[in-house]
Amino acid sequence: MTRTIQQLFDLTGKTALVTGGSRGLGLQMAHALGEAGARVMLCSRKAADLELAVAELQAAGIDARWIAADCAVEEDIRRLADETLERMGRIDILVNNAGASWGAPAQDHPVTAWDKVMNLNIRGYFILSQHVAKRWMIDNGGGRIINIASIAGLGGNPPDMQMIAYNTSKGAVINFTRALCAEWGKYKINVNAICPGFFPSKLTAGTFKIFGAENLASHAPLLRLGDDEDLKGTTLLFASDAGKHITGQWLAVDGGVSTVTGG
Repeated sequence: MTRTIQQLFDLTGKTALVTGGSRGLGLQMAHALGEAGARVMLCSRKAADLELAVAELQAAGIDARWIAADCAVEEDIRRLADETLERMGRIDILVNNAGASWGAPAQDHPVTAWDKVMNLNIRGYFILSQHVAKRWMIDNGGGRIINIASIAGLGGNPPDMQMIAYNTSKGAVINFTRALCAEWGKYKINVNAICPGFFPSKLTAGTFKIFGAENLASHAPLLRLGDDEDLKGTTLLFASDAGKHITGQWLAVDGGVSTVTGG
């Protein structure tokens, strides 16, 4: 029997692991998954932030828990996946969202900063995806992996935005998504990427301070920044059976910025 649209988007009985989930885009996506019926495990480095985020989700009626871990550290990543499976029993949806940025002219960009960005933004995605797939998804009917990239990964830097490591890492996330979907489709694992534009967050605070929120909004055809709801629909599409025939794709959620900047 053909399912209704409500049934296709329903995540009841599913478990989601969201990295970088204690605030900003990660917490917004956790709300979306939980509001659709999923149980949610949040991860970030700081327990205090996670406690506040889980309290917020639980107040909204969502079954949410947390694990503190550094997704740039291999041992932490493996512990995160193992402990989630131990406590939740399954991982149906993985949202790779933890990330870092660094601003500096390319000729002066510290190599240590380059490594920090790459270790968290792409190496961590690979290690966690690999471990979750081997421990659960491959042998248990598949799953959904959602990688958070950025419109910064769709093209080069504007001359005044000097973030070569961040942009390079997000371009890598997009191709990582494509390569992984091609290999893991046979296991019924869908792998997709979301490319947010400018959303107010701790990660973008420095950019907003330099360039101004109104100025950044003025470059979007919709003349606005992303808000606390704008990632929810895309997240739910990629996580649910409504998107079961979508894999290896990226979708910009940016108010149209990438259409006028050549991304």
